[in-house]
Amino acid sequence: MATRILKWGNSLGLRIPKPLAEQVGIEAGVRVEIVVRGGRLILKPLRPASYRLDDLLRRVTRANLHREVDTGAATGREAW
Repeated sequence: MATRILKWGNSLGLRIPKPLAEQVGIEAGVRVEIVVRGGRLILKPLRPASYRLDDLLRRVTRANLHREVDTGAATGREAW
């Protein structure tokens, strides 16, 4: 499928035909990464990172575990 590069301010813009966008699961507002490989532009949708609590807790070690921080006495209506 062919399309045309258009001027967009001081940059260039690319319109992605709807059937291609649907094939890779992108829509308006989705962030993409643009890389150059072998003289070609490659667009990759950036998927939000998903984290599981178990995976995150597995990365906690004695070396990166911080101690409790004393921020002083309450100055307002904080509940400790």
